[in-house]
Amino acid sequence: MMGAVLLSEFATEIVVPVCAVIGIAFSLVQWLLVSRVKLNPERHSSGNSNKNGYSDYLIEEEEGLNDPSVVPKCAEIQSAISEGATSFLFTEYQYVGIFMVAFAILIFLFLGSVEGFSSKSQPCTYDKEKTCKPALATAIFSTISFLLGAITSVLSGFLGMKIATYANARTTLEARKGVGKAFIVAFRSGAVMGFLLAANGLLVLFVAINLFKLYYGDDWEGLFEAITGYGLGGSSMALFGRVGGGIYTKAADVGADLVGKVERNIPEDDPRNPAVIADNVGDNVGDIAGMGSDLFGSYAESSCAALVVASISSFGINHEFTAMLYPLLISSVGILVCLITTLFATDFFEIKAVKEIEPALKKQLIISTVLMTVGIAIVTWVGVPSSFTIYNFGDQKVVKNCDAPNFVRLGKVRTFNSSNSDRQLFLCVGVGLWAGLIIGFVTEYYTSNAYSPVQDVADSCRTGAATNVIFGLALGYKSVIIPIFAIAISIFVSFSFAAMYGIAVAALGMLSTIATGLAIDAYGPISDNAGGIAEMAGMSHHIRERTDALDAAGNTTAAIGKGFAIGSAALVSLALFGAFVSRAAISTVDVLTPKVFIGLIVGAMLPYWFSAMTMKSVGSAALKMVEEVRRQFNTIPGLMEGRAKPDYATCVKISTDASIKEMIPPGALVMLTPLIVGTFFGVETLAGVLAGALVSGVQIAISASNTGGAWDNAKKYIEAGASEHARTLGPKGSDPHKAAVIGDTVGDPLKDTSGPSLNILIKLMAVESLVFAPFFATHGGLLFKIF
Repeated sequence: MMGAVLLSEFATEIVVPVCAVIGIAFSLVQWLLVSRVKLNPERHSSGNSNKNGYSDYLIEEEEGLNDPSVVPKCAEIQSAISEGATSFLFTEYQYVGIFMVAFAILIFLFLGSVEGFSSKSQPCTYDKEKTCKPALATAIFSTISFLLGAITSVLSGFLGMKIATYANARTTLEARKGVGKAFIVAFRSGAVMGFLLAANGLLVLFVAINLFKLYYGDDWEGLFEAITGYGLGGSSMALFGRVGGGIYTKAADVGADLVGKVERNIPEDDPRNPAVIADNVGDNVGDIAGMGSDLFGSYAESSCAALVVASISSFGINHEFTAMLYPLLISSVGILVCLITTLFATDFFEIKAVKEIEPALKKQLIISTVLMTVGIAIVTWVGVPSSFTIYNFGDQKVVKNCDAPNFVRLGKVRTFNSSNSDRQLFLCVGVGLWAGLIIGFVTEYYTSNAYSPVQDVADSCRTGAATNVIFGLALGYKSVIIPIFAIAISIFVSFSFAAMYGIAVAALGMLSTIATGLAIDAYGPISDNAGGIAEMAGMSHHIRERTDALDAAGNTTAAIGKGFAIGSAALVSLALFGAFVSRAAISTVDVLTPKVFIGLIVGAMLPYWFSAMTMKSVGSAALKMVEEVRRQFNTIPGLMEGRAKPDYATCVKISTDASIKEMIPPGALVMLTPLIVGTFFGVETLAGVLAGALVSGVQIAISASNTGGAWDNAKKYIEAGASEHARTLGPKGSDPHKAAVIGDTVGDPLKDTSGPSLNILIKLMAVESLVFAPFFATHGGLLFKIF
């Protein structure tokens, strides 16, 4: 025993599930509060008239509260959006379900064949003197954990979509009473999704570990190797959710914008536009369901990466259960911290004016980060022993409490004596947490129309769409600089202190406030939908201004959320890469050897190939959508005059069919690459591929997301006309505005399909390589064996 921990094993067994249950209970309370807004026509009382006050004209008037026709209209539109989203997800999950079963069989066959499906115990991978459970057991349990992760991921996305479609019309109706009330409904609904996802992910992982332990006993190396399937399941579902949802939403969005706004000069979300329901459905299946699965995947993988590295370090060797579950303790405290943070937005402070919306959302990030720093310090103090070793590529890096620092190297043990080991682990998690905040704020600076970068892009619209595109691309490339430095510093600090384990917990630090991050993220699409419903229900322009104000703030926070997802993906995939290299018994990854270098250069190409596929998919789906919308405008008499209803269902079907068909090739590229490279070229080439994909994928993901976000907000800046400069570029329908709409349309697939999907590509390839590492190490490199 290398130093006792303050938190007993029994206490850990209670703390983790209790925190998860608190998270689920809190989300249900928020849901009940949202459900108080009724979707049936009744005379609304103004309720607490001084709450969420009345200080500017966007709030003063309680509009249309006595108009009985508005509520049924909103309810009808909401049910159309909800049905569209549900039917799409069910169709998507049928295809994904087939893949899930096929891939589960593949995992079993590949891992079972490592020892020829033998059920005899075998020497452990890292300590040959001990015996571990057979490879067949790892195959069975990896398959089970893969299915668990996949089902949890699908459930996270589906529940998120259900909550969002439940809340959108309620947000619209509350906007009649004031922007403060509407904000609270939208934010509470986002919180339901955030807490459900964070708590479910934690609870399922905790239960799986405890159930697997009944079989594995003291073989923690095998136990946590099998648990990595959980991360693989989560991310593989997220890939299809993100790509399929992204293609769906952007095909509808591009089609609706190009014909509606540019050609026909009708407002956004106008009920005469045939693609308008598909567009609003898309917000839910792409931005909500896809993003939910994506962040769940990041969370599951960073937990699995930390657990795998810890299991072959002193925590695992000495069976220190509390220290072993340190990653889960961080997530548990994260739920409590986010719970307190959420109350700041919904209960402690009230929004009285439109200009307070964005600062309120940004305060959520700052408050959660500050509180979480304290939370991490407490968890590290009670949950980590005073001295421990960390496995570091064949060495054990020992961190001890001693008077004077000194370095010793004895055979396979590298000793690093330091004055306070738990402080170092705290710094690893803390540096990840704060790097996430920095990436978030840099993203905001480059994508919010309150700052000069986006205003410069808007200004470039004076001379047409071409200059707008040039400025937007330049902004995206430039926005990569600071996030990459933030990621680089956090990698250096965390690796220096605790090797690969440090990087895994730094990723967890970045994701520790996932409940708040998701609440802010989900708030955006809910507000967007609320604006669409207000427009379609024919509510007054004041209501639309309120929902637009909510939506504009949500746009920026969505960009911040994407920044978090990409930053954490970089750290997660590096930690998984480290675990893979250790498991595949590669002593060094030497770039100068041809095997590794060819992998590196091919890996760096993969994000481009993947982006090409997803961009082209959106383009071809949008082409069909544009043709259909034009056809309806030209052939349905009285549609433009508002006397006839468009055929919404055909547009929904075009988006559904296109996204289901088009999500398969990019998905296959990501899922098959590690299997083909590992089997035919071996683990060293695969290590090169993973490193190359990580390095190039992060850059493209950040620049694509920020370019798209900047174009979108440049368009909104001109439309809002809030400043003197913006008014010189407007109004809607002017040439600069048309140029801005074209930029926004070009940026749509960048920010909502290719960019966000790339972070899944780099994580998924790494976690898949780790799961299949035993097979690749034993049977891989067939081509090099033949020649």
